[in-house]
Amino acid sequence: MNLDDFSDLIERPDGGVRRDAEERRERLTVPPGALGRLDELAEWLSAAQQSVPVKPVERPRVVLFAGDHGVAELGVSGRAAGSAHELVRAALDGASPVSVLARRFSVPVRIIDAGVDCDPELLPESVVRHRVRRGSGRIDIEDALTAEEAEQAVRLGMAIADEEADSGTDLVVLGDLSVGGTTAAATLIAALCGTDASVVTGRGGAGIDDLAWMRKCAAIRDALRRARPVLGDQLELLATVGGADLAATTGFLLQSAVRRMPVILDGVVSAACALVAQRAAFRAPDWWLAGQVSGEPAQTKALDRMALTPLLDHGVTVGEGSGALLALPLVQAAAALAAELPERAPEAEAEAEAEADVEADEDAEADGAAGHADPDHAVPVTGDAKSGG
Repeated sequence: MNLDDFSDLIERPDGGVRRDAEERRERLTVPPGALGRLDELAEWLSAAQQSVPVKPVERPRVVLFAGDHGVAELGVSGRAAGSAHELVRAALDGASPVSVLARRFSVPVRIIDAGVDCDPELLPESVVRHRVRRGSGRIDIEDALTAEEAEQAVRLGMAIADEEADSGTDLVVLGDLSVGGTTAAATLIAALCGTDASVVTGRGGAGIDDLAWMRKCAAIRDALRRARPVLGDQLELLATVGGADLAATTGFLLQSAVRRMPVILDGVVSAACALVAQRAAFRAPDWWLAGQVSGEPAQTKALDRMALTPLLDHGVTVGEGSGALLALPLVQAAAALAAELPERAPEAEAEAEAEADVEADEDAEADGAAGHADPDHAVPVTGDAKSGG
């Protein structure tokens, strides 16, 4: 597998449709600019759907990739190593923030166990049946995955994207349920952005104290030494310092772009996978929205590199797709406003154009009059003219 092949498969959202959507927006009764960024969101969605007016987002889904990371053994996470299955169980039981929000917004949640470190019997078969391996390697001293496992994980993500697109999902809220995942994500981002460990090291969704932060920084530094020699191959990079869940998320993002399925990114883990995917296919980020600011410095760096501006900044650090899910109603509102607000009547349209023409003529006349009255615009008088000869 060569992830660079995706570059030929992914097209940008339809630019012609977006221009049509912009022109339609100019004709609405609400003045242009009055809806702020909602106009931009609606036009982006319209281009992605190839539809004017934009269609409502009616079948969104939360997709969460789960996994444990061996680097958590170093005490770099606020959660115990190997405890990702507890996050999965809480989400399944409706006891996590993402579950509460999903119920409130009537959005189904799908969880994929790509690399959780627990006995399969602890989780439903529908969750564990895709598992690539039990936990990912300790990236500061060993590879996260073998080359075969990395390819298997990427293909898993691709398959999940195809299943969602085929089932009619029209927008995905993407998140992760991981322990140690932010350490792997920060390593990927630091490697791809060419920065030091201290620049990208945050405190994770569960929060860590200063000593744990220093351990995390040291782990990222050591992992970076292993990552830099393989920067030329995205699949090898994911195998070296990524993990099963991160590789699957990367495959999901790439195939979602191939299938023209929009995605809202959550925190630093999805941002890291998006950055890897962008390295493989430069058009892919045109299919993604950044849902929120997570407070992780690595996320900020990745989003800046991809020119993605987060929709929300509410200080939500819990992860698990919660921040991205909070942005979903904003996208749905943008689509509804663009589709349902009435256009101006033809008579009003003609009057508005006539008024605009009159104003333009008046401005031109005013500018001309000002030019004649301005001494700076007078014809200069030469010395010979003054003397009459």
